[in-house]
Amino acid sequence: MAIENTTGSNEFATIYTRDSLANDSCQEYDCPQSRVFKIIVIGDSNVGKTCLTYRFCGGKFLKNPEATIGVDFRERTLQLDGENIKLQIWDTAGQERFRKSMVEHYYRNVHAIIFVYDVTSLASFESLPEWIEECCRHAVPPMVPRILVGNKCDLRGAREVSTFLAQRLADSYNFPLFETSARDPAEKEHVDAIFLTLAYKLKNHKPLRLKQLSESSFIQLAGEQEKTHCLC
Repeated sequence: MAIENTTGSNEFATIYTRDSLANDSCQEYDCPQSRVFKIIVIGDSNVGKTCLTYRFCGGKFLKNPEATIGVDFRERTLQLDGENIKLQIWDTAGQERFRKSMVEHYYRNVHAIIFVYDVTSLASFESLPEWIEECCRHAVPPMVPRILVGNKCDLRGAREVSTFLAQRLADSYNFPLFETSARDPAEKEHVDAIFLTLAYKLKNHKPLRLKQLSESSFIQLAGEQEKTHCLC
C-alpha cells in the first residue's frame, strides 16, 4: 500500500509505469551518458532502510541484514522518457556511533532525502523530527525533495503508528507520505514508486552531476527553509 500526501505541491505526484520498471538497470552499462542523482535514506536503526534500498535495487527482500556501519551504497539506472537516470542510494547507519565520522560526507551534494520510520515502532516515528533537524544543521537546501516512508506495514497486528498520525506529521512539513513493506513481494511496485517519484522530480530539474564513485573510492570514503520549523 502506497499512501501519498495529497496536500501541498502536486510536483510529488506518484508517477511510474511498468515500462519504466522494465527498461531500467538491465541497460545500466549500455549508456555512459546517464544523469546521476544522490539520494540518502535516513532514520533509526532497524526501521528497514537497508531492506528498502535492497528491494528497489536488487528486486528482492534481504533476509537477516547486518547493521549498516557508516554508509552502504547501491545504484540503479532507470530509463525515464527515453533518458537514463542513475540513482546513487546512500543507506546510512542509524546508530550514532557508526554515523559520526560519515555524516558530513553523506549530506554533501545530496539531491533527495528519504526519511524512514517503522510503523510498528512509535519511538522510531517520534525521532523523525530529530533526523529532520539534523538535515537542517547540515545546510541541505530547502529545494531538495524530501519524502516520508513508513515501513513494515505488512505487520498489521503490531502497528503502533497510525496512518492518520503519520499523515499529520507529513502535512506539517509538507512531505509526501508513503506506507509500504520491503518484505512483502506484493509491495515491490510500491517500493519502486517511492524512488521513481523522486527520480521523475529530479529528472525535471537541472542536475548537479556527481563524480562516479568507484568501489575503491567508496571504501576509502567509508574509512575516513521556508517554514519556521524548517522544510527539511
